Formats: sequence, C-alpha cells, structure tokens
Amino acid sequence: PLSQIATILGRHHSTIYREVQRNTYWDDDPFMSGYFHMNAQELYRRRRQSLQVFLKKTDLKSYVIDKLKIYWSPEQIAGYLKRMGVQGFYACSETIYRLIYSDEGKELGLYRYLFKGHKNRRKKFGRKSRGTRIPKHHSIAFRPEIVADRKTFGHWEGDLMIFNREHGPTNLTSLIERKSRYTILAKNSNRRPIPVIGQIGNLLSKLPSHARETITFDRGFEFLKYPILHEKIGMRSYFCDPQAPWQKGGVESNNNRIRRFLPRETKLDELGDSDIYGISVIMNNTPRKCLGFKTPQEVLNEHLQQSA
Repeated sequence: PLSQIATILGRHHSTIYREVQRNTYWDDDPFMSGYFHMNAQELYRRRRQSLQVFLKKTDLKSYVIDKLKIYWSPEQIAGYLKRMGVQGFYACSETIYRLIYSDEGKELGLYRYLFKGHKNRRKKFGRKSRGTRIPKHHSIAFRPEIVADRKTFGHWEGDLMIFNREHGPTNLTSLIERKSRYTILAKNSNRRPIPVIGQIGNLLSKLPSHARETITFDRGFEFLKYPILHEKIGMRSYFCDPQAPWQKGGVESNNNRIRRFLPRETKLDELGDSDIYGISVIMNNTPRKCLGFKTPQEVLNEHLQQSA
C-alpha cells in the first residue's frame, strides 16, 4: 500500500500519491499501464527540461509572465510568439502551463490569470462521466413521452443549488413541478445522497399520489440514492444525459430566478427555514406568462381540487 511505502521512506502519504499519479504510464492495454520507475524518471526529466528554457532565457520568462498578467491564455501567448518568429524566443503552451503550476508560478499566483483560475491543474481529459452509475432504464430516454409536453400534472424536476465553498457545505434543494411551475425549496446541511433524497421524499410525500408521478435529476452523486423515492412514495426517477442539464430546463431557469434572492455569496447557514419558505412563497405567488398570467399556486390548487 502507498501509505506503507510512505512510512518506510519517511514521507507524507500525499507525496507518494502525487508521485504515482503524476508519473503513471497509461496505455490502451491495461496490462501495460502502471507506475514504472524508468518511465517515471523519464517523465520527470521531460518536465524539468521544459522549464529549463525559462531558466536560460529570463527575458522570455518575463515576457510570458507579463502577458499572463494581462489575461492572455498560454495558447494565445505561444501562438503570438510563433507568429513573431524570433529565433529562440519561443515557448509552447504546455511549457507555459508548467511554469504556471510550478512552485515559482504558484508563488506568483499565475493561475489566477487563467480563464478558469483553478489553483491546481486539472486532468487533460477532465473527470470521468458518472453515467455508468445510473441504470440505462432510468435515463431520460425512457421517461414517458407525456412528461415532455407539460400537459400532464405530477412530474417534477430537481436540482441542488450550491453556494460559495468558504461558507460551508450547506446547500439548497430546488424542486419544480413541470406543468404548474410550483416551487419547493429546502436547506441541506451537506450533499450526501441519503439525507438529500430523504428530504425530497419527505417534502413530496405531503402531496397526493397523482401529484408525484416522476422526477428528473441531473447525474450529480447527491441523487444516487433515488431508489428511496420509489420505495417511500412510489415516485419514478429519471436522469438527464451526461453534460445535458438543459434537459431539465424548468428547474435550471427557476434557479436563475431564485438567485435574485440567494446569490452564491449568501451565507445559507444564517437563514432559517422560514426565510427559505418565504422565498418559495414569493415564487409561487408571482404570475407567469407561460401560465396565462396565473400563479403557480393557483394552478396547483386547481389540479388538487379537480382530483379531490
């Protein structure tokens, strides 16, 4: 185990994990992938070599840093240097990225000038899709077609609204009924799936069964305990395709409206349940053009009365 290797070498376990992650060789053949000391040394040598250009050419390094500070991207800097065509006065975008995320670059805070501004460099191909965690028959493609036209009642969309990390893990569950646009909001102390899904079940269980037929989520891990909804209140769950939140556009649009009252800078812990409920009351009693200028509360009441 890497933790045991760290103990033997007298290093922190994070150091060993970083070394293995940074210098692992990947191949299409899984038997050829892994951490090999010769490959690790060669990868280390190449990284060091790519930064040598800035050690030898301080004027080039100063030029690159100056351009980063006026928000040029590494690709733009490299392309401009190539177009200049000055012999020996060039660094590719990868070399510039390595300067940004080197010890010196981090000390200068060069990452802050990048478009995304991530403090640590992300993997080249991004994170892996979570699609495999959701069974195929729970994909939105298998959702009943009658849900799409918004003519039937009792079909919901759900999302989690996140706030600035420095204010803690507290977040907000946002639910909207697709036909009436009726909104339900609830505060969560964290993003763990069981409490998030459990609270959704508690909120919707107060409605009659015909008012809670289906619900559509994105593929966030906080919704992975969706079977609880079927077991608890008989509600079927469906999930958008990977990287396709627009497939639940009702709740996404509604979240933008809610941000007027709860911007990302909001310290959600300082708000009580009554404050959150007050915002949902405002949302549900505001006329909507898509409802013929009726309010979501009025449309919801009409449906509940028709089936009473």
